[in-house]
Amino acid sequence: MSAVVTSAVVTSAMPGPLRLFWRSFSENRGAVVGLIVMLVLIVLAVFADIIAPYSPIEQFRTHFLAPPMWVAGGDAAFPLGTDDVGRDMLSRLIHGARLSLIIGGSVAAFSLVVGTTLGLTAAFAGGLVDITIMRVMDILLVFPSLLLAIVIVAILGPGLFNAMLAVVVVTLPSYTRLSRASALSELSRDYVTATRCAGASPLRLMFLTVLPNCLAPLIVAVSLGFATAILDAAALGFLGLGAQPPTPEWGTMLAGALQYYQRAWWVLAFPGLSILLTVLAFNLLGDGLRDALDPKLKR
Repeated sequence: MSAVVTSAVVTSAMPGPLRLFWRSFSENRGAVVGLIVMLVLIVLAVFADIIAPYSPIEQFRTHFLAPPMWVAGGDAAFPLGTDDVGRDMLSRLIHGARLSLIIGGSVAAFSLVVGTTLGLTAAFAGGLVDITIMRVMDILLVFPSLLLAIVIVAILGPGLFNAMLAVVVVTLPSYTRLSRASALSELSRDYVTATRCAGASPLRLMFLTVLPNCLAPLIVAVSLGFATAILDAAALGFLGLGAQPPTPEWGTMLAGALQYYQRAWWVLAFPGLSILLTVLAFNLLGDGLRDALDPKLKR
C-alpha cells in the first residue's frame, strides 16, 4: 500500500510528459525491476572502492578456493568465497560491475553517435553516398556478430580496448539502419519541408529538426545495445580475447574458473549469474522503454 502511495506522490510531482511516460513505463513490472537492478549496479560501480571489502587483486594465500560463508568450511570474511589464487569473489564481482557498465556505456554511446551520424547522412544525401554506406553495413551484417568480433580482435590483438572496438563495429549496423529508416520517415513530413523552405542548412535540418523526432527508437536501441555490448565483451573475455587477468571482468573470471567447476562451483556460478542478471535487467528495461515511447504499444 505504501509503495502505491509513494508511486502516486512521485507521479503527481512530475511534469505532464514525464508523468505520462512513467505511467506507461511502470505498467510493465519487469521494466521496473530492470530499472531497479540497473540503479543498484550503478551504485555498486560508482562506490566500488568503498563497498568492496578488499581490492579485486588482493590475494589471501591461506584461503585458496574458500567456499561461501553459508557452505561448510566458509568464512564470514569472504561472503562469496575466494578464487583459485585467494582473491575475494565479492570484491571482484563488485569491481566487475563497474567494468561492465563502462564497457556497455562506452560501446553503446560510441555506436550510437557514429551509427546515427552515418544513418542521417545516408538518408539526407541519398544516391551513391546512401548506397555505399548501406552496402558496407550489409557486409558487416553478413557475418555472425561474435565471429566478426573475434576476427577483429585477432587482427588487433587481445585486450579490453580492442574488444570494445570490435563490439562497436559489430553493433554499428543496427544503429545506422535504424536512424536511416527513422530519418527517411520524417523527411516527407510538412515540418521538414517548411524548415527547409525557411532556409535551414542541411546540418540544422539533420541534427536539430529531424534527429529529435527519431530519438524514441534510438533510446530503446541503446538500452538493448547496452546488454549486447556487455554480453559480447564477456564472451570475448571468456575466450581470452578481451580483458586480461587479473582484471576483474566477469567473462575473464568465467574463463579462469572452468577447471574448478566440480569442486569449487562458486567461482563459476557467481560471475555467470552476474552476467545473466545484468543482461536480463537491461533487456527488461529496453522492453519497458519501447512500450512507453511507442504510442502504438501504449496499454
